[in-house]
Amino acid sequence: MLISLVLIGFFGGLITGISPCILPVLPVILLSGGAQGAKDEGGKAPSRLHPYLVVGGLVLSFTTFTLIGSTLLNLLGLPQDTLRWAGVVLLALIGVAMIIPKVMEIIERPFAHFQSLGGGKRPTNGFLLGLVLGTAYVPCAGPVLAAVSVAGSTGRIGADTVALAVSFGLGTALPLLFFALAGRGITERLKAFRTRQKGVRIAAGAMMIFLAVALVTDLPAVVQRSLPDYTASFQAKTDKALNSTRQVAQGRGGCVDGADHLANCGTVPELTGIRAWLNTPGEQALTAADREGKVHLYDFWAYSCINCQRSIPGIERLYETYKDFGLQVVGIHSPEYAFEKEVDNVRQGARKLGITYPVAVDSDLATWTAFDNHYWPAHYLVDATGQLRHVKFGEGGEETTERLVRELLRQANPSVQLPEPIFTAADNTPDVSTARSPETYLGSDRARYFAGGALKPGAASFAFPAEQKDGTFSLDGSWVVEGQKITPDGAPGGLRLSWKGAHVYLVASGEGSITWRNDGGEEKTIRISGTPNANELVSMAEPSSGRLELTVDPGVSLYSFTFG
Repeated sequence: MLISLVLIGFFGGLITGISPCILPVLPVILLSGGAQGAKDEGGKAPSRLHPYLVVGGLVLSFTTFTLIGSTLLNLLGLPQDTLRWAGVVLLALIGVAMIIPKVMEIIERPFAHFQSLGGGKRPTNGFLLGLVLGTAYVPCAGPVLAAVSVAGSTGRIGADTVALAVSFGLGTALPLLFFALAGRGITERLKAFRTRQKGVRIAAGAMMIFLAVALVTDLPAVVQRSLPDYTASFQAKTDKALNSTRQVAQGRGGCVDGADHLANCGTVPELTGIRAWLNTPGEQALTAADREGKVHLYDFWAYSCINCQRSIPGIERLYETYKDFGLQVVGIHSPEYAFEKEVDNVRQGARKLGITYPVAVDSDLATWTAFDNHYWPAHYLVDATGQLRHVKFGEGGEETTERLVRELLRQANPSVQLPEPIFTAADNTPDVSTARSPETYLGSDRARYFAGGALKPGAASFAFPAEQKDGTFSLDGSWVVEGQKITPDGAPGGLRLSWKGAHVYLVASGEGSITWRNDGGEEKTIRISGTPNANELVSMAEPSSGRLELTVDPGVSLYSFTFG
């Protein structure tokens, strides 16, 4: 198991190290080698370890802060982006120092031990530069890095997480070291570098200052999005390998998503960290007696998740049909947004969706983590002895789920007389088009489909672009942008959305109205009031595409679009 994780982490890091994500730091690594990889004007030899120190410092700081940075900042009561901003500032400072040597002498003093390694006649700022790059460097959030980050942010750091983090860092280090050594090799072979060392050093300093400014404006992310990800297929294979390893580690190796048969997948984890219970007597937790001897269907959901909303009616029908025959359904509400952590919001959302089965409010994602779940919705079918027998991620599969539930109920009680099945084979396929837009988040944290490039937090004025790509959204007027939502600032704001699918839903909250037209058609208005919830704006009989233009009152906040 541990060896598998090390190999997965190493290859995940190796893939990241050759992906477009390396572009922000690549020029700095090359030019820093050029600035310090050749003899200076006095003919003094450089440290031969400079490239190794740059890469070593980067990997050390990046791995350390990914693992414990979030926990450390929480303990200190500091914002989660403090380390990155510190790295950006220090990167700019090092850039200035490379242009003005006296400044470099001052900031290098604490790192004199590392600077003198390698027997060089003059110091190198490589280790310090690497440490700073590691705090500012944000590579692609692939499956390995996501697993490490989640573990770090929740404080659940074990041997497997450390193994993943270290092996990922080592895998990333190899391509970076290659580029650093290439930079040094260029300086040693080209006369222009050997004779114009001061100019090269100034150019490297200017590049670091430029990188610092680019990181502030999110320019690297804009450039990366415009380039094809030639490593995407390799990342997908790494994701699959990591998930398979997790399943084996948890005894779930026999459970395949959406399989048409039962499997033996190990003991199901206990529900843990539940903040509240809904739809139970006195809103108390289900007791062992309540659950003993029953077949369980655990449904991970979030009340503003459209895929979950479409799945819940089927789960509710199963519960109503089979609850008197030994089936216990438990909805585990695991929030996607911060507002979904509030128990009252979950209670209201469950009521609107008509949920009558017990709901466990997992606001801290403790049970989500215990199950090692990664999807909304996700269904875990457990037999009467507590063994996991089937998993299903996403919508659809109602007929298969019902058939397997009936099989487990008969295993638990061979004499049970079950009613006629309520689903047919047609219910196994979700009623959605494969040609539909992806979920489109509007807050700055995940606004990857914003037509204007990077969407930054704060108040700003926008204007619709003359041309807008398919699958994107744009803004018009004054808006206040926050991490998870956007709100018109003082006056109605405009939003334009290019979409594909058969249905368009908008998660919104607050007090006010939203008016919209689809492809210039009939104007429609909806009144928004209260906590965030999904509102259907477009409903088509067949998959289609179009362009929505919305006018939003200043009292209304928008979170995301989802599509059916």
